[in-house]
Amino acid sequence: MKVAFFDTHDFERKAFEKVNEGFGIELQFLEMKLSTTSAPFATGSEVVCAFVNDKLDEDCLRALHAVGVKLIALRSAGFNHVNLQVAAELGIQVARVPGYSPNAVSEFALGLLLCLNRKIHKSYARVRDLNFSLDGLVGFDLHGKTVGVIGTGKIGVLFARSVQTLGCKVLAYDKFPSSEFNFVSLPQLLKESDIISLHVPLTPDTHHLINDETLGLMKEGIYLINTGRGGLIDTKALIRGLKSQKIGGVALDVYEEEEEFFFRDLSETGLSDDVLARLLTFPNVLISSHQAFLTHEALGNIAQTTLENIQEFTSTGKVTSNKVSLG
Repeated sequence: MKVAFFDTHDFERKAFEKVNEGFGIELQFLEMKLSTTSAPFATGSEVVCAFVNDKLDEDCLRALHAVGVKLIALRSAGFNHVNLQVAAELGIQVARVPGYSPNAVSEFALGLLLCLNRKIHKSYARVRDLNFSLDGLVGFDLHGKTVGVIGTGKIGVLFARSVQTLGCKVLAYDKFPSSEFNFVSLPQLLKESDIISLHVPLTPDTHHLINDETLGLMKEGIYLINTGRGGLIDTKALIRGLKSQKIGGVALDVYEEEEEFFFRDLSETGLSDDVLARLLTFPNVLISSHQAFLTHEALGNIAQTTLENIQEFTSTGKVTSNKVSLG
């Protein structure tokens, strides 16, 4: 069976080729993103493999259905970019990779926090220019600070444990609390935290979870970390919080309009997104381009689970354990 891989990059292609030695599936790698326009390139493939910034809306799904696609194998945990209702109506199955490497993302979130607070990125750039001044590089001890963790799935739990080892007090919020942490209401977490890290999926309920109202509940100088999904934060509200100095620092590995920019080299063409360009002007904003998952272990796990999902579909006509459905 031939599988059309959309929006593929060199870093993941190598991992898939290596893991595929044990599967023998015909992989067709395409650099273009999956959309209504590019869907016809899946002709001849019952399976397409999509990445986080592919746009699987109604029109795209109908175009895929028209060329015979029966399975969308997501090489990601998130599936907010797929219209699941339309997929179900068309009989197209959707599979994902639910837990490729919680360690990779939680470690990166901690790294963003440490880098943002202690201005490591600024110090590195200065020293490269032979500027050894320490002015403007003052941070604060994380020990004794209160860290609010919104979302205590596998990634959130690991992040919470890591900041606890640094001597931080953890406040947690989740729809399904456990006994491991101090779970509080969302308003209490927002009011009492010095640092807030987001680890929830993007759903209608969590869309723009961080907005003018919730920012208003937070402490002056709040630090925000987001390695979840860009749509968790209302970016325009975030900019207003930065301008008013309500926000002390922001580290983002995701952006709500990232699909047009992330994973691409725009150094020669420039940036057409005025909101993202404005964010990049703030000295207390640190942005990486959806990099948190990017470890050898995670890439291998993504390839392994994705190909297992495809093999199961090839053998049985359906995917079970990693299938995404409406509920």
